[in-house]
Formats: sequence, structure tokens, C-alpha cells
Amino acid sequence: MAEADGAAEKVTTEMAAASLADPALEQSHGRIFIKTILNGAEEFVGRRVVVGGWVKTGREQGKGAFAFLELNDGSCLANLQVIVDAGVCSLAQLTPTGTSVLIEGELKKPPEGVKQSVELRVEKVLEVGPVDSAKYPLPKTRLTLEFLRDFVHFRARTNTISAVARIRNELAYATHTFFRENGFRYVHTPIITTSDCEGAGEMFQVTTLFSEAEKIEKELNQNPPPQESDIEAAKLIVKEKGESVSHLKSLKASKDKIVGAVSELTKAKESLAKLEERFNMKGGIPHKEGKIDYAHDFFGRQAFLTVSGQLQVETYACALGNVYTFGPTFRAEHSHTSRHLAEFWMVEPEIAFANLEDDMNYAESYVKFLCKWLLDHCLEDMEFMVKNVDKTAIERLKLVSLMPFERISYTKAVQLLENVTDKEFENKVEWGVDLASEHERYLTEVIFQKPVIVYNYPKSIKAFYMRQNDDGKTVAAMDVLVPKVGELIGGSQREERLDVLKQRILEMGLPLEPYEWYLDLRRFGTVKHCGFGLGFERMVLFATGLDNIRDVIPFPRYPGRADL
Repeated sequence: MAEADGAAEKVTTEMAAASLADPALEQSHGRIFIKTILNGAEEFVGRRVVVGGWVKTGREQGKGAFAFLELNDGSCLANLQVIVDAGVCSLAQLTPTGTSVLIEGELKKPPEGVKQSVELRVEKVLEVGPVDSAKYPLPKTRLTLEFLRDFVHFRARTNTISAVARIRNELAYATHTFFRENGFRYVHTPIITTSDCEGAGEMFQVTTLFSEAEKIEKELNQNPPPQESDIEAAKLIVKEKGESVSHLKSLKASKDKIVGAVSELTKAKESLAKLEERFNMKGGIPHKEGKIDYAHDFFGRQAFLTVSGQLQVETYACALGNVYTFGPTFRAEHSHTSRHLAEFWMVEPEIAFANLEDDMNYAESYVKFLCKWLLDHCLEDMEFMVKNVDKTAIERLKLVSLMPFERISYTKAVQLLENVTDKEFENKVEWGVDLASEHERYLTEVIFQKPVIVYNYPKSIKAFYMRQNDDGKTVAAMDVLVPKVGELIGGSQREERLDVLKQRILEMGLPLEPYEWYLDLRRFGTVKHCGFGLGFERMVLFATGLDNIRDVIPFPRYPGRADL
């Protein structure tokens, strides 16, 4: 019997290790992921395992003799069916939706004719996180995504949001894989910046002026500042102490007496300094010449949350060659559309010694790589999206991963759209205006029926750092348009000519001073380079087929909402 127990323990340990890349990370109780069990169901039959997860559904059977639990641990979409006898644990405690359990038991082959390939017969209930069904906000009924936005701390327990989380995770991993395999270095750019990359001014300001003003006001209310008479009295004491020191020195008093007098003088001066500091304390925001004086702010100047890491990552592109940044960005745009967030993630590569054509090549290759990665590594979740969200989701990924992208100039795109007769656009199409989402989607979904790269945009609608073309009217910019979302990527060749870049900054009405460091990259060892930015949430929207960008980021921030 002892030998049998030892063998069972050895098997359990081996299985736990098999589910982890590093066996040293095995948990003390040897928990195995449900995904690992379901992927190797036949091999696991007859083995004892420890599983942890949350009850999706639970029901008592056989007049309370046992219960069926559908258990999910987030490792995959599928649940593990669990059978618990009443003699093992109180069934009423286990069956409510949302209950967490850590259980140990034997995996068995279920009866013929059921959909499960394996089920767990529980022998021990190691831990229970109970739920009061009357108060739990996520009932078993079908819930709308809009409803779930009010419960962002629970919504990852639903099938749709958990599938989105795994798809998002795979896209992030694929991003790092693609750039690593293509010789890029990952650079962490700052979240706090003093540069406005877009020049649009829609930035969140980072300041401690308000909190400091409140702090000073509270301090002054609790401890009123000294009066002028207090300052004069303190000055008189300093004067007297100073005269005392001088007098002792003239009498050639002992060293100890002089040192003592000097010490008292020093204390009197420190006391006066503190009184003067408090006397000069004033509540409110500091101003200078009618404007807020940011010299008193935390960074000694205006600072913002970044709208892009591009400008900063360019500094590394001009030293390390090919680099990329992948992080959160912010925009204080009062938009309530399904396409905008106040906080979102951007993937931004920069490529040295490269032009616009290279930029388009990298962008196309990257998007294709992401689509193929999901088909190869996340098919179960994508099939869920096809069944429940968008029946064309997998077909769309296959289309993009296999077909070459169409490439047309902005001028050609406008001509094509102006000739459209079967649809009336809400936004007018004419040369010189930015393409709206409806225009982008018409190009990619109707005219070409595949991804489209539009290049050489009018300089008047693009950022200052984009390289001006020889025609003087356009810049070497490009956008990658895909079905479902329209613009997925925006990029350009960067302006490497110092005089042209300086002129563009001034044309945009921006001050030169905050961009002097950026101009230095052109003054010293300038190099042709290019880059692009992919809105990560838009990529998740494109992949899943979901309609609202608030449902593809774990904690959406938008006007009026910043939960958690």
C-alpha cells in the first residue's frame, strides 16, 4: 500500500512539473492547470491531481447525494467537470457560481455519450472561497458587455472577457517575439514627458501644484503664519545674540563661552529663517506675470502623461539601430465613441537607416505575424469569438495573414472615394482632409476587400516630425487600414533634415525649446529612419470582432470613468 501511495505521489509530481516550464516553480500542493489536463485527457485518466478554479455552474443531483461542478481556472476556455459526493464536503457551499475551490481527486473517463473527455472525482476539498448567491453580481444568465463594464473587477470571470484576455496576452507575446526575431531591442520610454508628440495639446497634465496648494492652505489654517511683530522680535534676538558674541570676543573670553554664544546665535538665526519662511507662505497656485509659475512644480516645468513614446525611442534608434517600445499612452480627448479610450497601449518600433518603403514592409509583416500567431496559438478562443461575437473573425485573420496588402497613395485613395456612387458618406471626401473611419473601411472592405496601405498624406494633416516630400505638399506618411476597424497602424519616415524639421515645428505653432534634444539628433549624426505605431486595443478589436474598445482592455478609462 505504501508503495502504491508513493507511486501515485510521484506521478502527481511529474504531472505538475509537466505543466510548468520550470519545475522549481511547482506549488506546494502540486496544482495542475485545467488546460494541461484537457489537452492530455487520455493520459491523465486514472491519475490523482490537485486542481483550483472558480465554479461556473454547480448543481446537486441524486437528492443531494452528490454535485456536478463546472470548474474553470482561466488557463483555457473549456471547463473541467467535477463530481463531489456529499460525504466529502457540504455541497451547498460548493455549488454557487463564483465559488473558488482547491480540490484533490482522481481523473476518470466519463460515461459514453457525454461531451467531456475526462472528469474529476473529488476525494478532498482543500480550500473553499464561498459566495453568497444573493449578493454575487454576476448571475448565470447571459450578461451584456455594457453591464459588465460596471463590474470590471469581476468581468474577467466571464467567457467573453476571459477569452479576450487570453487573446490579448497572445498578441502581446507575439509582438515581443516578432521584434526579437527581427533584431529589435525593447526600450522602456517614459510615461511622464515634457514633449507633445502629436502637437494636438490633448494631454493629461502631471502636476503637484494643486496638492501642494491644498497642503499649504491646510497648514496655514491649522498654524496661522507669524505676524510682522514676531519677525521683528526674532530679528532683535538675532541682533542681541550677535552683539553678545562680539562682546565676548572683545573681552577675549574663554573658548567655551564663545562657542556657547555662537551656538545660541545659530539657533536664533534658524528660528528667524523658519518664521520668515512661514510668513512668506501663501495659499493658492503660484503665478508669475499673470501665468502659472511651473518653476514651483515637481519637475520645475510643465509635464504631461505621454501620448506616444515615439520621440523618446528615436533617441535609441539613433544609437542601437532597430528598437521598439510597447506601453501605455494617454489622451485627454472628450470622446465617448466606441473607438476611443483615455488610456491605451501602443506598439511603436523605430528603424534606423530606413525609408517609407521599409516602414510599410515591416508594418505589413508584423500584422501578418500577429494574425497567424492567433490562428496557431489561440484557436479555441478565436472559435468562441466566431460562435458568439463575429462569425467572420477567423476568416478575417486568415485573409490578412495570407494576402499581400494593397498599397495606394492618398491622392489615389481620395480619387477612388470621390467616384463612389453606391454609398453616401457622412463625411465629405476631398483632397486635404483626413480620411474618416467610414472612408478607411470602404477602401479595405469594399473596394479592395483586403488590407490597404495608404501613403503620402498632405502635410497639413500630419505631425511635424514626418519627412516632407519633394512636392512640398505631402509627407512620407502611411496608414495601414484593415477590415472591421479601419486604421490599425500609422507611421512615417521621420524628418532627418535639421532646417526642415525646425521650420515644421514653428509652422505647427509649437515652441522650439522643449524639442531642442530632438533637434540635437539631427545636429549630431543624423540618420534616415522611420517608424510606426500600432494601437494595441484596435488590434484586439480587429482580431475578436468586438464592437467597443472598452471591452478589449482590462480596465478601461474614458470620460467620467476610471474604475479601480
